[in-house]
Amino acid sequence: MNTRAVPLPLVTPRPLLAPVSRRAFGRLTLGGGAALGLVGPALAELRIDITSGRVDPLPLAVVDFRGDGIEATRIGREVGGIIRANLERSGLFAPIDHAAFIQSDLQFDAIPRFDDWRKINAQALVHGRIIMLAGGQFRVEYRLWDVFAEQYMTGTALTAIQESMRRAAHIISDMIYKRITGEEGYFDTRIVYISERGPQNRREKRLAIMDQDGASHMFLTDGRTLVLTPRFSPTLQEITYLAYYAKKPRVYIFNLESAQQEVLGDFPGMTFAPRFSPDGNRVIMSLARDGITDLYTMDLRTHRVARLTDSSSIDTSPSYSPDGSQVAFNSDRGGAQQLYVMNADGSGVTRISFGNGRYATPVWSPRGDLIAFTKMTGGRFHIGVMRTDGSGERLLSEGYLVEAPSWAPNGRVLVYFKQDRTDSSGRGGTTRLHTIDLTGYNDRELVTPEDASDPAWSPLIR
Repeated sequence: MNTRAVPLPLVTPRPLLAPVSRRAFGRLTLGGGAALGLVGPALAELRIDITSGRVDPLPLAVVDFRGDGIEATRIGREVGGIIRANLERSGLFAPIDHAAFIQSDLQFDAIPRFDDWRKINAQALVHGRIIMLAGGQFRVEYRLWDVFAEQYMTGTALTAIQESMRRAAHIISDMIYKRITGEEGYFDTRIVYISERGPQNRREKRLAIMDQDGASHMFLTDGRTLVLTPRFSPTLQEITYLAYYAKKPRVYIFNLESAQQEVLGDFPGMTFAPRFSPDGNRVIMSLARDGITDLYTMDLRTHRVARLTDSSSIDTSPSYSPDGSQVAFNSDRGGAQQLYVMNADGSGVTRISFGNGRYATPVWSPRGDLIAFTKMTGGRFHIGVMRTDGSGERLLSEGYLVEAPSWAPNGRVLVYFKQDRTDSSGRGGTTRLHTIDLTGYNDRELVTPEDASDPAWSPLIR
């Protein structure tokens, strides 16, 4: 089956990746050659155990990064602020207000006065500096300290242009998160979603993308074409989505580097829920033909289409396991909408959901241990997770309409959308993105310029 380019009205985005390079410090030394290793008594290592459910946020101090000039100083304040906001938003850290700081003269190459930081209950300390380099580049350095153990924990140097400072701050946030929790961070990521505006009966929907904290927001399409269900490729450079062009639903691939899109093919009937395979070589989707909806894959190298399911039911919302060996999907083949798992070739179909209500939109965790889903029961919608065999079901969020969970790349946080009820005059019905920890705590709105739905979280950018 041949693919062909079909022009859609676009807003040209900036390059997805801005240049950032980094060099991890090996053995940090002072100017006189003294090692910044263990400088106090050896105590238990500072660490947050996030496998045991809800944890109290760790108090930490993030000092504005020092700069060697007015511009570098301004950038240092911005970098420090982004790091504080990232860590606080995770729900695992409680940044201490600057007004409480006792030591105000902390130099980058000096050992902190730990007593001053213990007095304000800071268990961890982050500080750094910004150095201007030739050619419009900056060197960003940071250090992380265990205050109560009086111990240096980690540090890194990065080189970035000014436009990439947010990314540098996100990368540092990820390193701090990993050093203290033992798990990968998720701050150097992006979220693609559907931006919505206008009356409910004439809704304009645009493809939009932003950093995970809502910054660097861009619209990728201008709204003249209806777009739905965007999903990232594993390489981060492409998005697959459904678009209605000339009133026909088609699956497209949008290249974020070139701002070009390509239609995968003209499939008869309706097409739903396209998603990349973990290796990026295939797209899995559901196609409706003659009242029957089955799952299909397309090989992006050969354009060969293969049918995976063949039943008289509605099979849709497919999602690959991280290793690509299995697919989760929802189907009404048992009489009601439930979750199923099968092998990637369509064999071995097994039902995994057996609770009250209907289940939809399963999404496999990047860690492979859980499947997130939408559940409808008792006139309410829920976002939940269960193990891949269907055991251990837990509901994390509920509302009038909550739907479409998507995992952060570390499998710790979910993004989804929540819609309010409209009143008798048609007012209300606002739709917003939210993030929530997989334990069900730390539910927060992710602010967008307009209403928002169908979010998808990217892999780590680097």
